[in-house]
Amino acid sequence: MAPVQTRNATPEPADVFVVFGITGDLAKVMTFRSLYRLEARRLLDCPIVGVAVDDWTVEDLRKRARDSIEGAGETIDEAVFQRLSERLSYVSGDFAEPETYTKVEKAIVGAHTPVFYLEIPPFLFGSVVGSLAEAGLTKNARVVVEKPFGHDLTSAGELATEMHKYIDESQLYRIDHYLGKMGLVEIMHLRFMNSMLEPVWSRNYVESVQITMAESFGVEDRGHFYDPVGALRDVVVNHLMQVVAAAAMEAPSRGDPKTLKESQVALFSAVAEADPAHYVRGQYDGYLKTEGVAPDSATETYAALRLDIENWRWAGVPFFIRTGKHLAYTQTELRLVFKHPPRLGFSLMGRHPEPNQLVVKLDPSTGIRFVVEAHRADAPGAEPITLDMEFANEGGEGPTPYEVLLHAAMIGDSTRFTRQDGVEETWRIMQPLLDAPPPVHPYAQGSWGPAAADELVAGHGRWHDPWVTP
Repeated sequence: MAPVQTRNATPEPADVFVVFGITGDLAKVMTFRSLYRLEARRLLDCPIVGVAVDDWTVEDLRKRARDSIEGAGETIDEAVFQRLSERLSYVSGDFAEPETYTKVEKAIVGAHTPVFYLEIPPFLFGSVVGSLAEAGLTKNARVVVEKPFGHDLTSAGELATEMHKYIDESQLYRIDHYLGKMGLVEIMHLRFMNSMLEPVWSRNYVESVQITMAESFGVEDRGHFYDPVGALRDVVVNHLMQVVAAAAMEAPSRGDPKTLKESQVALFSAVAEADPAHYVRGQYDGYLKTEGVAPDSATETYAALRLDIENWRWAGVPFFIRTGKHLAYTQTELRLVFKHPPRLGFSLMGRHPEPNQLVVKLDPSTGIRFVVEAHRADAPGAEPITLDMEFANEGGEGPTPYEVLLHAAMIGDSTRFTRQDGVEETWRIMQPLLDAPPPVHPYAQGSWGPAAADELVAGHGRWHDPWVTP
């Protein structure tokens, strides 16, 4: 495992934000909208320099920004867009040419704390960071990179080693957009700011934990990207393992980034390597006809697995994870399923009650649900009732994940970014599933995946349909 390097100095806010690959799809879908929303909240206070190979002018860039923001569903406030537009400048150049970095140096002259955001393929990370270092631009810089952070344990280590030649770990901010979601933070708030929940959040009361990331859409026009990756690499090893960490880590003694990351990594270290015997893969009908997908592809579009955590709090409690495309509907949630109470004389009329459940809805909306038994007036005995709270009804719309993460990178708050030892631990956990993948099972679009996944939870109840707001 790569050593973790740290700097002790308090981070300084960015005085320039440089986006490599600003003409690409990620900028079109996420970056411009996020920068606009940050500008609207007056959280931007530095120039923004776009770098890409396209022969654009700054006016071309401003037009792309407007089109992207409107395309994301935002109604543009012209005063806000004008402020954002005035921050933009553009550098055209090939990332492999030293001349490009000379142009970047001139574009950010006088900047003391640049932030370089690499919206480029991971195989370019090392060469771009190396070229920035050779140009003398990384001494006080932060470098933000997008997943994937390797495609297995070995490549994750190699990628970090290459970048660590030029920058240390404290300068490297790895984006996993799930760490910017309100619901993920809410899991930790629920656990660590409410003493009534802490005693029951353990093996003493919890029968199992279910994490579901369901999507009602498929790969469609992303076949070339998705087919070499699959569900396990795309969302389980990163997004859903972050949900596992939030749900299972021990309470950190402080709220600073280092202490939080230590708690996360300690949890990952306690997770046993995943067992291929407890792993089900599926592929939705019609996937092989998708453009960019190999005609004989065995890539999974559905993955369900069991994880076991070998520590005092969670020993014996299975964590079941499932994700898939073209499922019944779109929803991501964490669900704690509690143990059944003793039946005694309360289980009348032969009905076996549902177990109590605590649900945190993460995406596309955020909310909390408690499922408990109560004697309703319209029933002869106890029936399950739900106690629901939708965050949109309480506090309105929160910032989007990329807003949160880009702003955090600009101000130097690394709390919501993954550290290399955590990355390597999650790959360690999943590596056996990559080394010995079981065959894929076909499943119908609009279903809940292959029937084989039901066997995974045998002995621990059943998969619970996600909580979806009508």
